[in-house]
Amino acid sequence: MSFWTIGIIAGLAVVLVVALLLIGILWQAMRIRRLALAASDIVLRIEENTRGVWALRNTYSVALSILEGATAIDNSAHAILDALNHAQETRNVA
Repeated sequence: MSFWTIGIIAGLAVVLVVALLLIGILWQAMRIRRLALAASDIVLRIEENTRGVWALRNTYSVALSILEGATAIDNSAHAILDALNHAQETRNVA
């Protein structure tokens, strides 16, 4: 075997190894792309499903406003009842 034959065989072996490595890299890149697409779909679904959690801040402030209004109505109703009871007691005494 001459040096030329050994060199050609070694060169072909190097080219074959490099080609196999490139094929492996391309296969892994396509696999990563598929997984990234699946992950992005999952992230979008998670984002859609958790929008309500972020809206709770607004819900809490609205609930506080409603509570304040209900408390004011309750206080007014008690004042009206007290006034009516006082007027009825005044009539009963007279």
